[in-house]
Amino acid sequence: MRKTIIRGVSALALILLTLAPNAAWAANTFYGIVVHVSDTNIKVQDPRTKQTLGFEILPKFDQVFSGDGKTTYQMKDIKPGRYVGIIYDTKALGMRHADKVYLMNNANQRLSSQ
Repeated sequence: MRKTIIRGVSALALILLTLAPNAAWAANTFYGIVVHVSDTNIKVQDPRTKQTLGFEILPKFDQVFSGDGKTTYQMKDIKPGRYVGIIYDTKALGMRHADKVYLMNNANQRLSSQ
């Protein structure tokens, strides 16, 4: 009887994990002003909510784009005080890491390529 209950609970847990989307694997977007940037991380603060989030980045990170995604930039173009939009997820050990960074204008709108 005990084994039957354990199997039933295990099967139910497996079904729930399969059907329910896992928020930790979903990509998110965070917009704000760069507070700190280095070779391995970037810290951004949302000026409206004052929420600050830090994101891990790889040393050779090259996913920096203009707002329309047509022009690429280098990490050296991201400086404190710059508006950015960061697409991130938490796949790697639950840590937030940036997948893409979009440079924004002062109205928090994506920059068009020049």
